[in-house]
Amino acid sequence: MKIGDLDLGHKLLLAPMADISDSSFRKICKEQGAGLTYTQMISAKGVIEGNFDQLKLLAFDKREKPLGVQILGSDPGIIGEAVKEIAKYKPDIIDINSGCPIDKVTKHNFGACILDNKILLGEIVKSMVNSSGGIPISVKIRLGRDEKNINILENARVVEENGASLLIVHTRTRKEKYYEPANWKDLASIKKAISIPLVGNGSVFTPTDAKNMIEQTGCDSVMIARGALGTPFIFSRFNKLMETGIDPGVSDVKEVAEVALRHLDYLESEKGEFVALGHAKKNFVWYFREFNGISKILEDVFSINKYSTLREYVQEHAEKILRGEFENENFDEIKRKFLVKVLFWLPDADYDASKSNNKKG
Repeated sequence: MKIGDLDLGHKLLLAPMADISDSSFRKICKEQGAGLTYTQMISAKGVIEGNFDQLKLLAFDKREKPLGVQILGSDPGIIGEAVKEIAKYKPDIIDINSGCPIDKVTKHNFGACILDNKILLGEIVKSMVNSSGGIPISVKIRLGRDEKNINILENARVVEENGASLLIVHTRTRKEKYYEPANWKDLASIKKAISIPLVGNGSVFTPTDAKNMIEQTGCDSVMIARGALGTPFIFSRFNKLMETGIDPGVSDVKEVAEVALRHLDYLESEKGEFVALGHAKKNFVWYFREFNGISKILEDVFSINKYSTLREYVQEHAEKILRGEFENENFDEIKRKFLVKVLFWLPDADYDASKSNNKKG
């Protein structure tokens, strides 16, 4: 797939995810073969106001390239000014979030609220294109407000007509958020309606899922979100599947532990031990959620208060798995909980609070 002069071949994309797709995770996914990664969403207003918390989300190094930056806003003027600033950092693509359905976002008329206003959508895209200095613009969008208001074909044409170089479609409606099964079938109609590249997104958790989405819909590539949490290996597995026709299968515990520990190192380097510790714990849980012993991790990990202790725990836990010291887990139940909420170990009230904190700014 080509986006302007950027040729990604058959490689997959990593989605922008609030409080997840930081520099550390992007590096891990690039090492595993992701073709393009995106920053977590950044406030357009925060960028032009010089908000430190927002500007630091723009930080990246050359190991992450090619890289996309996703911005959040609804005022074409503010968005255009933000794009001018972001262009100075020389990302490979700049994206507008037109699909986030979370209340903390939509209450400001951001994200999925833009779906209902094709004029505003066109003005935003045009402002970005005119301000980017030639950096390609992408638009991440949903099918529509709800099943009775599917307007993706109309919005897709607006996106292309106003100069965007890439359309990314999350195959659910705003109302469905992340809970209902994704509806891939609309991707085929969208692909026929536009000439710019189309990337599909939604309920892709394995290399075969990604391959099936491409073959069944004709989309040019696939963006991975929850399917990469603890399993960044999906990118290398997909690349091997496309090259040889064979999926090498899930990684063994030795490889998982090795990548998890490297991820922990990146987090500490990026954020410092105090801030990194909470991020490291949740990523550790995601890496090991498909191995026996995950219940023991959930009993122990959140009381660990030193980074060195967490590193030792990861190594020791992996060795215990290899020795077969843990009883069989109910992985179907863990998967069910994970699909409902990625922080599947939290009670609902704590999870709602976590989501609110992650969406601030």
